[in-house]
Amino acid sequence: MKSSRALIMIVTSIVLALVAVVFAARWISKQANMATAKVAVAAVDINVGARIAPEMVRFADWPTGSKPKGSFTDIKELQERVTRTNILAGEPLLEARLAPIGAKGGLSAVVAEGKRAMTVRVNDVIGVAGFALPGNYVDILVSTQDEAKREAGKDSNISKLVLERILVLAVAQEASQTDIKPKVVNAVTLEVTPEQAEKLDLARSVGQLSLVLRNQIDLTPAQTGGATKQSLLYEPAREERKPTVTKVVAVRKPKAPTPAPAEENCQLVMTPNGRIVQCFK
Repeated sequence: MKSSRALIMIVTSIVLALVAVVFAARWISKQANMATAKVAVAAVDINVGARIAPEMVRFADWPTGSKPKGSFTDIKELQERVTRTNILAGEPLLEARLAPIGAKGGLSAVVAEGKRAMTVRVNDVIGVAGFALPGNYVDILVSTQDEAKREAGKDSNISKLVLERILVLAVAQEASQTDIKPKVVNAVTLEVTPEQAEKLDLARSVGQLSLVLRNQIDLTPAQTGGATKQSLLYEPAREERKPTVTKVVAVRKPKAPTPAPAEENCQLVMTPNGRIVQCFK
């Protein structure tokens, strides 16, 4: 009896093991037969504005179902192409991260369509102590004079934000976005629209510029009227005041004196009971 039970258990174990082996073999075969494609990825770190060379590219197996949009499968498609952003080793090369076909290397390939690159002179203070790095966003502040107030004999000094959320393309001659260490430089290149370029050129000719570093995800525009000497020194502090309750006291209006009649023999006489008019016949 005991031997028959042991035999049944052994046979059952062997059957279950065979079933597990069959399922495992099918799963491995399915995974091996899964469709893959060769996708171009960066073999080394590629800096922004660099021209892609064959030694910078390698091909990696990528599941066809999750193939990145805009990826490349032929090295010939990447010849003479220029990067618009930094690409790390192992990342796929995508059309969205490359400059248009025919673009030359350098900073011009980084400038977005419809934008312009404009360089302004800065110092260690204006350049936010070197923390305005490529890829950051800044606001442009100009300190100048209000001509209308100056002609009127009033204080004309004013400081005003003239441009907001301007992309820093390069500091000095460095456009790489991988270095996060602050660098004190004498020039900063900004990406602006043609209209913003006109404002920026006028602003630097009429006053002193300052860069204001801002959060990269902050899209809220600033609503300011500019700071003047009057608002800086003499504007009273706004304090929250509690409402006061005023007690209303009714005041009786005194009665107007009774006018004396027009008769010749009447006169106004003051008595303890008030004013009376006495007439004599």
